[in-house]
Amino acid sequence: MDYLEGGTFNADYFEILFFKKGRGTLSLNHQHINIDDGAVVFISPYQNRKLNLAADHLQVTSLIFQEAFLNEFFADKLFTYRLLYFYQLQHPLKMNIDEVEMDKYCSLLREIKSELVNSKSDSVHIIRSLLYYLLQTLNRGYSDAHALSIRNTQHNFGFQFKNLMEIHIKDKQRIADYAELLGISRISLNKAVKAQFNTTASQLLKQRLVFEIQNMLLYSNKTINEIAYELHFPEPNHLMRFFKAQTGQTTSAFLSELKQ
Repeated sequence: MDYLEGGTFNADYFEILFFKKGRGTLSLNHQHINIDDGAVVFISPYQNRKLNLAADHLQVTSLIFQEAFLNEFFADKLFTYRLLYFYQLQHPLKMNIDEVEMDKYCSLLREIKSELVNSKSDSVHIIRSLLYYLLQTLNRGYSDAHALSIRNTQHNFGFQFKNLMEIHIKDKQRIADYAELLGISRISLNKAVKAQFNTTASQLLKQRLVFEIQNMLLYSNKTINEIAYELHFPEPNHLMRFFKAQTGQTTSAFLSELKQ
């Protein structure tokens, strides 16, 4: 992949970028990430991204995979939702690591590539173990960098809630809808979300809805009226009031700020 060709695009795969050397910026949806030496950047599927990197200071290795690929390896179908750096709404989609850690991760990536290129009968098991170790070690590092908990709750309801929001955010914006899908009470759902993510289910849902509105404002070429209709707001001004209450700025101010 040519990381210097520019332009905005998205893809249907997960991507982790390891910058041994880097200087520039990555626009990821509405978030601007500064790229520097030792940066590790996490990109989920269908996030609009645009890279602006210095060609004379670039050494990057990427790990690219689709969720179906992981599901073939791991019985846990919520695995990607347990990784704190994917589908992250509250913290930067980046962390910085030192040169020793970077060399360790790049060595693991070379081993994975070697097994893919020179496949043998047991390669699938080696790839599975290397990939699992790499993703979980990154998760531990990310949790340390951003003071997040990596403990698992007894039930999966918090992770399932995040999964369902990715699927249904355009047509379901009530906690009761997700509690019904999960077959639990609103109280149980809120307790599970609070235990895992240290926020309420309602706040997590509002954050995800704001994220969807921002994406549609930036990339859909739809009017406020059309976005409000698609997201089932009764009136466009209801959407605008919701957006300002959550972000502290109007939709027009949000677009103006990003253009600047």
